[in-house]
Amino acid sequence: MRIQGFQKLTLLDFPGKVACILFTEGCNFRCPFCHNAALVSHVDPSARLQEEEILRQLEKRKGILDGVCITGGEPLLQSGLEELLCKLKAMGFSVKLDTNGSFPERLKAIVEAGLVDYVAMDIKNSREKYAQTVGLHSFSIDPIEESVAFLLAGKVPFEFRTTVTQELHTPEDIAAIADWIRGAPAYYIQNFVDSGDLVGQGMHPVSAEGLTAMQAEAEARGIPTRVR
Repeated sequence: MRIQGFQKLTLLDFPGKVACILFTEGCNFRCPFCHNAALVSHVDPSARLQEEEILRQLEKRKGILDGVCITGGEPLLQSGLEELLCKLKAMGFSVKLDTNGSFPERLKAIVEAGLVDYVAMDIKNSREKYAQTVGLHSFSIDPIEESVAFLLAGKVPFEFRTTVTQELHTPEDIAAIADWIRGAPAYYIQNFVDSGDLVGQGMHPVSAEGLTAMQAEAEARGIPTRVR
């Protein structure tokens, strides 16, 4: 596993759990608003953390931590993911996976193997604006559709979320997303924050009024929605 970061404690990222976060390197998307460019577009291989050392630290934190969040980058790009998840489950930890949904077969496999307990999937934008939003000239929405349908089938607890920017997202886009994910138990709208380490440039957060309008569009379609 290529791990670039280890946050030892979070009370926010895994619902109902005291958890830590592992940050994996590499992503197949180039979303301009991504705030983890060090994990995506300018990865430093020399900064990788040793999996064995992380597991040793987690062993010491049994009884303090309930869960481990695996995020990125895109964790499903990692060839050693299943093996790591098996080790975490054997240690007694619950596992949350963050994913962009572009590898539905791998997502299905680890869920059906009982290796994850919660999935957070990013819905980048409405179908029509997906390629633009993920920074790819040629992009098929089919894998995203497959992952959305799989999660909506209820095989594992999950949430959908969308990071919104002034330049790429409108209330109409959120309405289209809400129509797409009808039946989802939770949807989070996350306003863009400039971390100073972005994949792209020229992105700005949505106004408070815009966020309110976006939330209203989703809730009007029966989707429980919160703004972060």
